[in-house]
Amino acid sequence: MNLASIIDGHQPDDVAIISRNQSTTYRELVELAGRARGGLSRLGVQQGDRVALVCANGRPFVASYLGILGIGAVAVPLNPTSPANELQRQLRVVGAKMAIVDRSAAASWAGVDRASLPALETVISVDGAGLADAVVAADMLDTSPVPMVDVADDHLAVLMFTSGTAGSPRAAMLTHRNLLSNLEQIATTVDRVGAHDVVYGVVPLFHIFGLNVVLGMGLYMGATVLLVQRFDPVTALESIRARGVTVVPGAPAMWLAFSHLDDAPADAFAGVRLASSGAAKLAVSAIERMRERFGVDIGEGYGLTEASPVVTSSSGIASRPGSVGVVLAGIEMRIVDDEGHDALVGDAGEIWLRGPNVFAGYLDDPEATARVLTDDGWLRTGDIGYCDDDGYVYLVDRAKDLVIVSGFNVFPAEVEEVLAEAPGVVDVGVVGIPHPHTGEAVKAFVVLAEGAELDEEALIDYVGDHLARYKVPSKILVVDELPRNANGKLLRSSLV
Repeated sequence: MNLASIIDGHQPDDVAIISRNQSTTYRELVELAGRARGGLSRLGVQQGDRVALVCANGRPFVASYLGILGIGAVAVPLNPTSPANELQRQLRVVGAKMAIVDRSAAASWAGVDRASLPALETVISVDGAGLADAVVAADMLDTSPVPMVDVADDHLAVLMFTSGTAGSPRAAMLTHRNLLSNLEQIATTVDRVGAHDVVYGVVPLFHIFGLNVVLGMGLYMGATVLLVQRFDPVTALESIRARGVTVVPGAPAMWLAFSHLDDAPADAFAGVRLASSGAAKLAVSAIERMRERFGVDIGEGYGLTEASPVVTSSSGIASRPGSVGVVLAGIEMRIVDDEGHDALVGDAGEIWLRGPNVFAGYLDDPEATARVLTDDGWLRTGDIGYCDDDGYVYLVDRAKDLVIVSGFNVFPAEVEEVLAEAPGVVDVGVVGIPHPHTGEAVKAFVVLAEGAELDEEALIDYVGDHLARYKVPSKILVVDELPRNANGKLLRSSLV
């Protein structure tokens, strides 16, 4: 098997990807991937070697990714806008032999100390990056195609950095079987993408959601993926209509931005048949605004890098408020209480998972791996949730984000959901802070709508009308924006 074979067998003249207004058919992409395999091989890349992809969403990323997998090497997608020190650390951790860098990363790459990376032998400059001491991409691709190699199903395909279930960022090891099985699980469970669909691809490809759900699923089903490097809600609507986009996956930040476009026409999403949100919890208010304003029903899902990534989905089924849908076929789920027993239906506990999509562990970190993978193959996610009688899953929060006030558990997401409904509040983040009498207290950070002013006491009273007293913030601060990662997930550790 080889995950890169997902582009084979489709209609050769159908468009596979659109990047920078350039369409690439499946025939052309197969040829391009073959030449990428040949070029990488000519430059000395062998099975098992790690190749970093420091690129934005675009054709260079896709061709390189397929080429890397196709020769049995390991792809390491990295955020091209990360600070140089972070890129340097990640390259060192994985022992990257080669880095493929586009112009979106040129500024950050300029600060990378090549001398500190003895394993890094070659840098490929693509998309006009103009890097010094680098091979130009055209040189890499100016070669004859070489055949794709077969690899074992447990052969390492991707190293994906994630803070995930184990705290500080680690490189999660995802095999060909992990990634391909999740595509199969998605395709057999939910309202799937078809060959005639056009998928809006703005989720970063260096994130597992963008890599395997947006790009991977699109190519697996023979659809067209419209690759977008930067998100702007107004421009996005224009592209969605002009390109005939039918499938829009995205993170909550994208849907929040769309929901606040008061001047957009009511039929802006008329051609969209499938809309989904992942990577973090989407506020119910945003879901309702999208439905009322544009007639768009957003299906929420749940996943994590260590699960390749999709675990549940509500796409194509009757949605239930607050639920992230049902577990995909082929994945086992347990809700485990504090004593290690299966929780009763409706009771919250830690979500445990088992299936062929569960990752192989963290690179060179057996202790962290042992903390999250049991001997019999269960992945302890660190996420807290519960199921109803019909198997719908509801997320409560991350176990590590739990705030304990006078011995009572407070889940920040619950407080955030209430505050998000308050007049004038457009974004919110909640954390726990030390308190001399209660151990911890709840502190909230809010972003206000233009022209709105903070009445801290009124907001505190508002939360008190909806939640128990111990869950009410003792302090609410106004900030210009909340710290979020490239995929829109709130970075609670950065809230101070």
